[in-house]
Amino acid sequence: MIVKEEFLGRLRKIFDLNLYEVKVWTALLSRGTSTAGELSSISDVPRSRTYDILESLEKKGFIIMKLGKPIKFVALKPAEVVERVKKNLMVDAKERSKRLETLRGDEVLDELDSLFTKGIKFVEPSDLSGSIKGRQNLYNHMDMMIRDAEKTVTIITTEEGLNRKIEVLLPSFEKCKKRGVKVRIAAPITKNNIKVAKDLKKVAEVRNLEKFKARFMIIDSNQIMFMLLDDEKFHPNYDVGVWINTEFFAMALEQLFELAWKEMKQVK
Repeated sequence: MIVKEEFLGRLRKIFDLNLYEVKVWTALLSRGTSTAGELSSISDVPRSRTYDILESLEKKGFIIMKLGKPIKFVALKPAEVVERVKKNLMVDAKERSKRLETLRGDEVLDELDSLFTKGIKFVEPSDLSGSIKGRQNLYNHMDMMIRDAEKTVTIITTEEGLNRKIEVLLPSFEKCKKRGVKVRIAAPITKNNIKVAKDLKKVAEVRNLEKFKARFMIIDSNQIMFMLLDDEKFHPNYDVGVWINTEFFAMALEQLFELAWKEMKQVK
């Protein structure tokens, strides 16, 4: 059986399988039902690994084991596999979430906090920096920064960036408002995001940014997150940002923002 490497690669990403798993699964799909030995030959997977792979696929809901001699394995309809995988992911996510919730107030979390507190004392503020890849990772870090904000949150973003932020960061903006943190957002306001801009006015001051394109965030005049790529030209998975803890640079950038902010029009 010949299956293109590109197709196998897509399956691995979509279903979160390793190379042996996708090879054995597609081999079984091509036969409908088969033994481990036959699947080993068809898929070119070592026989010593085939039973483990089949057991893994069965647990994940991709196949069914048919009792008898010899033991055979039955393929499920791909559409059924998709539904099973979705359900398994939801159950697994709930279980993981419950385990993480139990850490609140647990001595394990206290011990981890203690290790972090001791370790951070030996770190220079300028060393607290890093490169973050992938838009979801960027928003996770931005969300953490906003949740820790004490005085101000300053954001410059793009037209589509404004739409994304209300989906991802609105709960944290709402908490900022309750804490008395001042949130300011500047972005190009168009017919595609005017409704979002008006909704964000409930938790932040929003102004129209014209003739200027940038993506960055400043927290409490001492932390900066700035994105290096144009969000219109690159896939979200390739988005890159840099986070820096630097009061000098943050204050300088915020002063420049203040000059531009005065010239921006408020969203009515």
